[in-house]
Amino acid sequence: MGARGLYVGRRAAALLAALLLALLAALLALAALYGRCRQEEPPSPRLPRPSPTAPSLTTPLGPAPSTASGRRLPRNLLPLHYDLELWPRVRPGQAGPFAFSGQVNITVHCLQDTDAAVLHSSGLRSRGAAVVRGPLSEAGAVVEVAGLRLDAAGEVAVLELRGRLRAGRRYVLQLGFQGRLEEDLDGLFLTRYTDQGLSSMLIASQLEPTYARTVYPCFDEPAMKATFNIRIVHDPSYVALSNMPAIDVSEMKDENGSLWTVTKFNTSLKMSTYLTAFVICAFDYVTRTERGNEIRIWARKEAVKNGYVDYALNITGPIFSFLEDLLNISYPLPKTDLVALPDFGAGAMENWGLMTFQESSLMYQPSDKFTSRKAMIAIIVSHELGHQWFGNLVTMNWWNDLWLNEGLASYFEYLGAIFIEPKLSLDKIFYDHVVQPVLREDNERGVRSLSETEEKIKGSFSLISLFDSITYSKGASITWMLSGFLTEKLFIRALTSYLKEFSFSNANQDDLWTHIQMVVDAQNEVQLPASVKQIMDSWTCQNGFPVLTLNLTTGTISQEQFLNKKNENSTDSYNNTWIIPISWMRNGSSQPLMWLDKTSKVFPEMQVSESEYDWVLLNVNLNGYYRVNYDQLNLKRLARLLENDPKVRSHFFSQAYKFGYIQIETALELTKYLAREDELFIWNMVLLNLVPENLESTLKNYEVYPLLKKYLLKRMLPIYHYYSGFIRENIDALEDDYFAQVYLEKLFATACWLGLQDCLNLSSELYAKWMDNPEYKIPLLIRRTVCCYGVAVGTDKEWNFAWEMYNRTDSTKEDTDILLSALSCAKESWLLYRYLQYGLSDTLFSANYTSVIILYAVTKDIGHRIAWEFVTENWPLLNERYGKQPIFVPEMEGFQRIQLALKC
Repeated sequence: MGARGLYVGRRAAALLAALLLALLAALLALAALYGRCRQEEPPSPRLPRPSPTAPSLTTPLGPAPSTASGRRLPRNLLPLHYDLELWPRVRPGQAGPFAFSGQVNITVHCLQDTDAAVLHSSGLRSRGAAVVRGPLSEAGAVVEVAGLRLDAAGEVAVLELRGRLRAGRRYVLQLGFQGRLEEDLDGLFLTRYTDQGLSSMLIASQLEPTYARTVYPCFDEPAMKATFNIRIVHDPSYVALSNMPAIDVSEMKDENGSLWTVTKFNTSLKMSTYLTAFVICAFDYVTRTERGNEIRIWARKEAVKNGYVDYALNITGPIFSFLEDLLNISYPLPKTDLVALPDFGAGAMENWGLMTFQESSLMYQPSDKFTSRKAMIAIIVSHELGHQWFGNLVTMNWWNDLWLNEGLASYFEYLGAIFIEPKLSLDKIFYDHVVQPVLREDNERGVRSLSETEEKIKGSFSLISLFDSITYSKGASITWMLSGFLTEKLFIRALTSYLKEFSFSNANQDDLWTHIQMVVDAQNEVQLPASVKQIMDSWTCQNGFPVLTLNLTTGTISQEQFLNKKNENSTDSYNNTWIIPISWMRNGSSQPLMWLDKTSKVFPEMQVSESEYDWVLLNVNLNGYYRVNYDQLNLKRLARLLENDPKVRSHFFSQAYKFGYIQIETALELTKYLAREDELFIWNMVLLNLVPENLESTLKNYEVYPLLKKYLLKRMLPIYHYYSGFIRENIDALEDDYFAQVYLEKLFATACWLGLQDCLNLSSELYAKWMDNPEYKIPLLIRRTVCCYGVAVGTDKEWNFAWEMYNRTDSTKEDTDILLSALSCAKESWLLYRYLQYGLSDTLFSANYTSVIILYAVTKDIGHRIAWEFVTENWPLLNERYGKQPIFVPEMEGFQRIQLALKC
């Protein structure tokens, strides 16, 4: 209940709280004044080998033709089916180097006469002779191969032919190959791990986006889909997994008489090369069947025995069923394997029927009572399951529309997670985890639009660089906005139509718009101001996002590109104008959706009276991908509302403001109530924006710095003391408080950084309890902060204990990361220098390890100077160990120089 009986709804109040960030911008601006980032040929039971009398093609014969030197393959051959055999020559306990060999027979349909067959191959050597059989309509026919060109730069192999492949005919390309099996986590790789105290090895694959060509010669483009028959030869002590169920396991002997196991898999569905997958391991698994889909979770034997993958098993089937029911399309495979890899650079990968995950993304310890870990696993599993429809069943034509895979999967990951963990708030978690972070990055970078032309991607971006927050989070945010103004019912109906139309095929962005338009045209409830393509292209085909400015006196809303500093001279055909859906509220009552389809437009409904209680809020549904700025009149009225009744807020969603959009006096009015703010969700937004990582190094020499710390600490004290009580007395009470589990660390870290003595004392107290009893567990919610400040306020005794704990063999990856960071919190220069020196020790040295150590160090008060001295003094050794890449970047200054000093 507000002043004079004014009632404000929970959503309205949440949006009012959004105005808090006005202070953030204003204070930082003020600080700057003080001083100035996917079969037609039946499969063979065994793959035919090249004839030993055929000419050997092991030597590159010169450069590839110009048609193969670009990023795309010529379109004269279309793959239909692969018979693929892989043989990693690995035995348990064997020392490296490791290698693999194989044979691939590719049935192709010739679309245009050609005297050369061009396909992808990268880092592979030819093994035996290449053969081209066909046309298949003529028994025993062969096209003679004149030579094989291997072009490393173009990542292609070119089979030059003495005859021609004829349009309309089918042929089989037969190639033997071999390659090195590295430990680099890309392509087909080997990785080491410890299980039940024993050192073990496994082999796995990561082929997205273009690593399939490093494992077997193939047509490695997403639109060149085919079916696959896969055989894997492996050591008998291992089990082999691939996309489809194993249908036969047999034995064979090699040339030395050694026994190997051969696992043969059923014929796959039509799919892209990047979705083929292989895992060869000694893992155990747990299993259950959901609607005929056999689900198995594979992991280290110790983890399976301890029940760490039980949660993942329990949620995978229900999420599959949820997505099947929602999209009205059944999952087409008979089995699904999810594998927890101890070391996996991609985090997780959606391979059809054989998904791979970084171990930490799939494991949940039964002793962990907190919701946040379950939520994280549910989100990641939901994302990869979403891909079974968006990406696997229907794949983008090419990588320039990657968001059709990743953006849609990133949207559905939250629907799946909320289905599994209904205590979570979809609006809050989606806005906080997806929209807010990408708004900040889209603002800072502005380097590309969500969907680019193929030509621009070829010329300006590496494919790996497309796997970023723009593709994932902006794609999900635009999808959320689209679902919002269409209604979820129409949106899902359109997606079902799209998926059914393009199943086992490929699509582009316009195909999606067409199916949405079909659904819109077939109903009368939702009316749009323009075609779906016109509306959505304005969001996907231009950089950045808009900020809306509302003038309450005139009812005018104008738009401009938010912080458009780099694109002021843009010649984009959209002229930095978006077609914007505006959900809005007046005096606590929701109003009909409005559309802004030009640079500026007058909305008479938004003109207000002279009453100080007459106010307007925009983007009240919180799914618009834009920010909002208000005039001084509205800001003053909203400030009064916040000040008088802060308790009505259910959550905080930041709109944020461009420097200069708001007066400092108004900003201060909007934040006076913060001492009464008891929602960590809101406080996290405040701290993320008011206390950026580099704030101290930027402002500490200016007069405003202590004033800012004092202002912030005074308002933080009530919420700090509230949660410190739980830490000291009953942390289990926070078991279901997701946002406390996610944000408490930031609150405590800031309190300690501000010098709050109670926070420093609490850190020392908990750290001392751990030193007295190493089996004691510092509360996970604040473990990083406690370890850091336990070291920071301690002596070499505390530092040495952290180092001892870091080197324990039973330490988890999460624990070692926390301790690695804590070791850099030392305040004594000699301890920090010792920390850096350990990065060069022969027993511990790795490029990544040393890089992380230095980067941790430079984030500390004295880290810049000490880390720079360390880099310069150890230049010869660092340069020798890093080899090819120079690590000294003299043209950069300070923090940036040290950040780039070592290759991460």
